[in-house]
Amino acid sequence: MVVFHFDGSEALKDRVAGLGVTLCPESDETGFARLLPEVEVLWHVLKPVTAEVIARAPKLKLIQKIGIGVNTIDLEAAAARGIAVCNLPGSNSRAVAEMTLLLMLACLRRLADLNSLVRTPGGWNDAWDLQDSFGELGGRTVGLVGYGAVPRLLHPVLEVLGARVLYWSRSRRNSGLDELLAEADAVSLHLPLDPETAGLVDVRRLKAGAILVNTARGALVNEAHLVDSLRSGRLAAAGLDVFTAEPLPPGHPLLALSNVVAAPHLAWLTRETLERSIAAALENVKRLREGLPLLNRVA
Repeated sequence: MVVFHFDGSEALKDRVAGLGVTLCPESDETGFARLLPEVEVLWHVLKPVTAEVIARAPKLKLIQKIGIGVNTIDLEAAAARGIAVCNLPGSNSRAVAEMTLLLMLACLRRLADLNSLVRTPGGWNDAWDLQDSFGELGGRTVGLVGYGAVPRLLHPVLEVLGARVLYWSRSRRNSGLDELLAEADAVSLHLPLDPETAGLVDVRRLKAGAILVNTARGALVNEAHLVDSLRSGRLAAAGLDVFTAEPLPPGHPLLALSNVVAAPHLAWLTRETLERSIAAALENVKRLREGLPLLNRVA
């Protein structure tokens, strides 16, 4: 049995059912518990695959990450059972790159505020009061922290728009991390979350008036420091698709800040991404059944 653990639409449910895959919403804990004893392949999106989940799935042979980051999978528990773990590098890169650019521009152009004001009686004219805070990417320095598939797609686009691009990763860079944080007018995060990168980016070291965009993982930054920097105005704005705790708890201080543009961890989610992901995940199901080497095995 192949189970796709994801809050998908009815259309997606019907689509994968025709491929022999059972779609189980992440929100349906009872349904998931009922499926676990028979699941052989788990297509995993975001809800953690813990040691407890793995223990309740005696037939499990493959955990297929729909995406890249495997920090939500207990790799040690999987390894102890001989369960393969694979991911899908590149499947969502274009979607995440486009969302990153969207969040960057939304912060520079105060899009959330404008959208709210134009829907408010009298707000049309009030929006003109924001004019001194509107900005363009052209002529600004953008810092990319991490240099995998997503920032490599973004880099030439940013340069075409007239931005100067600095980038830093653990293996490839044209700038030191401290230099990048101090010079960039917009900093965009693209690192995996692991013990080395957790809290790596200290937002207090960013240039005053800078913008932070995060479509990677929330715990790359200290969220309390981020709130303080945004509340004080030291950071101009933040475009955030990821958070330390997800779903974001009601009343979280980031939600009270008008200089935050927020999305619920769906930068990766487009119809095109799902089609690419399903095709690649099905290939690994086929390979598992035929005893062939799995693609993109990470553990």
